[in-house]
Amino acid sequence: MRLPARGAALIALASLAACNAASAADETLASADASPDTQTPQTAAAPVMTPPPAAAAPEAQGPATFLYDGELTQGGFIRGQVPAGTVSARLGETPLAIGPTGRFFAAFDRDESTQAFLHASMKDGRQVSVPVTVSPREWNIQRVNVAKREGGSSEAWWAKREPEWNAIVDARARQTGAEGWTQDFVWPVTGRISGLFGRQRIYRGEPGSYHSGIDIAPGGGVPFVAPADGVVVLARTGFSLEGNLIIIDHGAGLNSAFLHASRIVVEEGQAVTQGQHIGNVGASGRATGPHLHWSLKWHDARLDPLLFTGPMP
Repeated sequence: MRLPARGAALIALASLAACNAASAADETLASADASPDTQTPQTAAAPVMTPPPAAAAPEAQGPATFLYDGELTQGGFIRGQVPAGTVSARLGETPLAIGPTGRFFAAFDRDESTQAFLHASMKDGRQVSVPVTVSPREWNIQRVNVAKREGGSSEAWWAKREPEWNAIVDARARQTGAEGWTQDFVWPVTGRISGLFGRQRIYRGEPGSYHSGIDIAPGGGVPFVAPADGVVVLARTGFSLEGNLIIIDHGAGLNSAFLHASRIVVEEGQAVTQGQHIGNVGASGRATGPHLHWSLKWHDARLDPLLFTGPMP
């Protein structure tokens, strides 16, 4: 069985032995119980008829173990199918949202270790765990011979920033049931890439924060679009750092954020489709010039947008 997706080849892990009484992968996949034929009532003169044997129970639908493919690297992702009979599943300690047909999405943080584990709890009480090999990446690391600036900020600044931060956290936690995660993503805008995901500075041995998204600089005012279907969970202006900010939930814990817009043309709660105009490139917030900062997160994992879109056309 092979699942459609771009990226690395299908990994099908060793099959597990099926139980004699196999259960279905999901209520929506369960087949109707087979029933024996009914026996015609007999009279005293009628010969005795032997009823036919009951039909065998149908085999469980779905794979015997996890099937998946995708970008098996730091900042990458997988799409796949849970084993038949799965009640719940997780990647490491992060729960997976399982679709009605057993499909799931999961992803790997920029600093993910080289081995992760998929776990499933089964209807029959079994626990299934399979390893996933995650390839490391070489990040753009700049080592500078200057001291890192002290962190922290004034109470007055944080008084403004705290509600902004909470709004972002709350928006990214929303689950809308969107299914954009099933799609191959498109570029929200094309232009010069001015900042890559994962780059980082080391200040005299002390690491600074890494770049959490990709920066695209097509020029101020250029429209940008939704890279996949979703629901707008945040669309507000005037954030201290992000400026005018849009966040779209793509479902299954995956969301996109678009920073520094000059204009927002969507509203919170609005469903959007892939390729739909959602805003215009700007330099609002803390930006040195007009550009779109696009970041992707799956729960707490930060992801590389380049792995979702492929090279810019």
